[in-house]
Amino acid sequence: MNSNIKITFDNNTSNMFETGTSIIDICNDKKRLFKHDIIVAKINNNLIELTTRIEKDCHITFYDLSHPYGNRIYERGLKFLLIKAFKDIVGKKYDIKIEHSIDKGIYCETDINLSGEIVRKIEKRMHELVGQKIPFKKTEVDRQDAIDYFKNNNQLDKVDVLKYNVNSVITLYKLDYLYDYFFGIMPPDTSYLKFFRLTYVEPKGLVLGYPTIFRPNIIAPYVHHKKMFKVFREYSNWGEIINLVNASDLNRIISNGKIKNLIQISELLHTKRLTKISEEIYKDKEKIKIILIAGPSASGKTTTSKKLSIHLKSMGLNPKTISTDDYFLEREETPKDIHGEYDYETIDAIDIELFNDHLTKLLNKKEIINPTYNFITGKKEYVDNKTMKLDDKDILIIEGIHGLNERLTEKIPRDKKYKIYISPLTQLSIDNHNRIHTTDTRLLRRIIRDYKFRNYTAEDTIKSWANVRKGEEKYIFPYQDEADVVLNSALIYEIGVLKTFAEPLLFSIDENKEEYIEAKRLINFLRNFLPISPEDIPKDSILREFIGGSIFDE
Repeated sequence: MNSNIKITFDNNTSNMFETGTSIIDICNDKKRLFKHDIIVAKINNNLIELTTRIEKDCHITFYDLSHPYGNRIYERGLKFLLIKAFKDIVGKKYDIKIEHSIDKGIYCETDINLSGEIVRKIEKRMHELVGQKIPFKKTEVDRQDAIDYFKNNNQLDKVDVLKYNVNSVITLYKLDYLYDYFFGIMPPDTSYLKFFRLTYVEPKGLVLGYPTIFRPNIIAPYVHHKKMFKVFREYSNWGEIINLVNASDLNRIISNGKIKNLIQISELLHTKRLTKISEEIYKDKEKIKIILIAGPSASGKTTTSKKLSIHLKSMGLNPKTISTDDYFLEREETPKDIHGEYDYETIDAIDIELFNDHLTKLLNKKEIINPTYNFITGKKEYVDNKTMKLDDKDILIIEGIHGLNERLTEKIPRDKKYKIYISPLTQLSIDNHNRIHTTDTRLLRRIIRDYKFRNYTAEDTIKSWANVRKGEEKYIFPYQDEADVVLNSALIYEIGVLKTFAEPLLFSIDENKEEYIEAKRLINFLRNFLPISPEDIPKDSILREFIGGSIFDE
């Protein structure tokens, strides 16, 4: 038997190691090539823990905190670290729930009253645990044994989620005395979790700040986004009122045959919120002449603008639309990115001067000729019969990623504009320690829509997602506080519907493709939910924008 194995790396180099060498020992020679700690490895297109020992020749790719793979693992380990430190400080019988993302961090809620002093003690304890280099021990246990353990520790949310897991063996992680159930692998030990910050927010809430792939070793001070936080809280309270907090609650409703009623309630809640926004606009109709709708990809901006138009029409207003896409600069004037490609995402790609000139003329009841941007020739084209003029009851609706950025409409007085930020702010969790990422909901929506309406495969969508996210971080999220209102486009039942459409598309990705890693993660995530048929979803639902059958497409 050969006592040595050959390991090859991404830079086409290779080294010989003893059989059974751990990945941690192998990656020590490669640390100098990375700006940050290596936290996970890829072998045969599978993410592998660094504690794994290698028994045969293979190719290894390493990832650090600046890569989405590494960042997710870092966040997962940090959540377990927080849970452990929280129990160490306030007592093992108390729990902390991982709620939702907020300003480069995660809002967490406890079942006891906190204070700034208690939060500082928890943070100090986390740093102590990091210094102790405690391993995250992976263990495989019988499903029933896992259920019994969580039942004995009064973690009924874990018991409920495992009820819908058909695997006979469950993977748990142990940190010191504490076992927990997470969806994905962990860092080797607590010493990898150097960067974090806790911020006291309210009596039972704190925010866990952690690095992003864009700023891997910097934790920016927490900024409290009041409007965003309020919307999350409203929907979270609503979920608690109807006893729908975690995935198992949704699965129970599905299995009991009561999903149709939940769909109706959820859709009514969304319509009610849109009605309230319409009433606010109508109340100030003498001033408000422009409505700007912005939000990240797959938020449902198109359906929202069309439904808002109907609401406003029912109140006697006459909405008209302008597309910012028709106001791109001539191609030769368009800025280029660092790769030398035309950058149509930046606001500087828009002819802001012309756009503001047209808006000013419209508000002064003058007629304009709308341009149409020809993406083939890269030029604006004008047709004499494509004119626009605003009357007293007319109001403009403008949808686009830069809608919240004041530069887009800099010549228009602020009181004449009403800005809407829209995003699917998912309020449902898998269990108390495993949240549903808003970005995952959006990615699933986009995978389905791109396949149905844009002839893109799931692989294409996943491949482009990193660039989409980069644009959102730069051009959308920094301006969210400019909004007059935040509209949550998430529907509490929708993951079950997205599962029905997305799973076959995800399974179509070849196992040897890089995108398969993300596809597999999403497949495993969707396994926590029972499928929901789309037949009872209304034709005007925002979800129809992604799965098809919308009344607005007819």
